[in-house]
Amino acid sequence: MKRLLKVLLGIFLIILLDQTTKGALLYLITGSAFVHGPAWSVVPVPYLMAHVTNFFNIVFTWNPGTAFSLFRALGDNAPLVMIVATATIIAFIFYYLVRHAKSYERVPLVLIVGGAIGNLIDRIRFGAVVDFLDLHIGGAHWPAFNVADTFITIGVILYILNWWLARRRCLNNYKG
Repeated sequence: MKRLLKVLLGIFLIILLDQTTKGALLYLITGSAFVHGPAWSVVPVPYLMAHVTNFFNIVFTWNPGTAFSLFRALGDNAPLVMIVATATIIAFIFYYLVRHAKSYERVPLVLIVGGAIGNLIDRIRFGAVVDFLDLHIGGAHWPAFNVADTFITIGVILYILNWWLARRRCLNNYKG
């Protein structure tokens, strides 16, 4: 029970941080954190809000798609398919996290689930995800992303790293 509370608290804090940053951005742009998202098919050009450093900007853009434009061929059904698919994946990961995850898997999975729920909330509220972090080198820009994406990425990297280290430890114990 104590572990479940820690997991839920971690997920909640990630969602809170993600939604707070997106809400603050929307407030700066519109004067309200409670706005309507874009039409499903509208993909506006990112709006530059602040040039922070030579490699980092704050921008504003709606992301109605997924990484690498997956599900584009689904047309008008794409948003609903993405919401259902994302919610299903989150449910499976959460179940595994609570019931079967090894100690080294818990933190990475909390990061992944918290970030995924943060983006799922945007998809349900707006039909698209708010992206605002823009890394670039000269004129070459990485696609804009958000706090939830950052947590998901860090979680995946930690999960793979922890899995690799645990496997290596197991193989070393087997040999030795």
